[in-house]
Amino acid sequence: MSSLPSLSPRPSGRKPEWAGRNYTLLTGAAVITNLGSHGALIATTWAVVQSGGSAGDVGLVAAARTLPLVLFLLIGGAVADRIPRHHVMVAANALNFLSQGVFAVLVLTGDPKLWQMMLLTALCGTGTAFFNPAAEGMLMATVSGPQATRAFALFRMAMNGAGVGGAALGGAMVAFMGPGWVLAVDAAAFAAAGALRAFLDVGHIPERAPGGGLLADLREGWAEFRSRPWLWSIVLQFSVVVAVIGAAEAVYGPLVAVERLGGAAPWGVALAFFGLGTIGGAVLMMFWKPRRLLLVATLCMFPSALPAAGLAVPLPVWGLCLAMLVSGVSIEMFAVNWMTTMHQEIPEEMFSRVSAYDWFGSLSMLPLAMAVAGPVESAIGRTSALWGCAALVIIATAAVLLVPDVRRMTRKPTAPIGPGAPDLTKPSPAQSSPAGV
Repeated sequence: MSSLPSLSPRPSGRKPEWAGRNYTLLTGAAVITNLGSHGALIATTWAVVQSGGSAGDVGLVAAARTLPLVLFLLIGGAVADRIPRHHVMVAANALNFLSQGVFAVLVLTGDPKLWQMMLLTALCGTGTAFFNPAAEGMLMATVSGPQATRAFALFRMAMNGAGVGGAALGGAMVAFMGPGWVLAVDAAAFAAAGALRAFLDVGHIPERAPGGGLLADLREGWAEFRSRPWLWSIVLQFSVVVAVIGAAEAVYGPLVAVERLGGAAPWGVALAFFGLGTIGGAVLMMFWKPRRLLLVATLCMFPSALPAAGLAVPLPVWGLCLAMLVSGVSIEMFAVNWMTTMHQEIPEEMFSRVSAYDWFGSLSMLPLAMAVAGPVESAIGRTSALWGCAALVIIATAAVLLVPDVRRMTRKPTAPIGPGAPDLTKPSPAQSSPAGV
């Protein structure tokens, strides 16, 4: 891992000293994958719809991606804390390249079957399950010192900027070229990003001491996770929030777009406005360092109910874009403060395991929400389902404010890596947030 010298004045025109080789490679690779993956999310939905799929089929394919993601996250976290994290990241990118490549070929050459689309998205979800904890640990351990918040914000600004371009380009490509080409671009992006990540420098990371095995590592990670009320309470909140937002935006949103907004292109524009909001949120967090990290982060989650409410009305395209924009700003403000808190409070050797429990809890209800979105729509109607999604976001967010640690957590003056962790400004050991790397 690249060593990080202490911050000091630098000549004009040079990049910040915390933006070393690993940080640059991680940022570049994240930009590439986000360009592909944001368009691929739109393309997958339209591939199902164009093959004659219903709302239930869209939900099943989405659930097929998230179910293995949930099932393998904990194993992925333990593995990433045992072997070099960049090896896990490259292997996961290779699996994603293969699964998306085959998916693209099926869509371009024929009529893909529902079971084929479910299987390939499940393989993609499996790769993501191993990638996310490793990437979290790698990014967090690349950054240190009082500028950690700014580094995380800049990373996410670059990543989300690519998401804006990917969503807009993906929506346009689906509309004019079909979903198969978008999936092919996503596969190529995974290949390119994996090649960049292969060059990450881990020379300064000491080898992990032999542990008691995978189960012992998982138990250690669980003990660290459950000992922190602020951590598990917000993860419980997100198990609800992620599930209902996922159902609203991955299942109901595209269907509302087809019936009321004009198809794939306007929906891609709305998603791009969400991405613009995340860029704005990241820019704000580069200059604002709130003292009460988690209180600010949690308050920022209330506007994330706006897109579901906007789809329920439904708002015209410009109104939905505005709701997406505000939601993007607020969610990004949460994400940067969350990353800063994790970076400050969690020991380096636990990064990937704690991150895996974070991801696991946050995504645990998403497969169920995706799978039941269609039946719920049939039972109570799409409008009622969307209003229910918005209400659940507000209730879950309000509930977490009752936890004292969430209200009282404060920023430490120098934002160290974690209790008892080594100083990474010296040659020594080497995360993103559930918002994705």
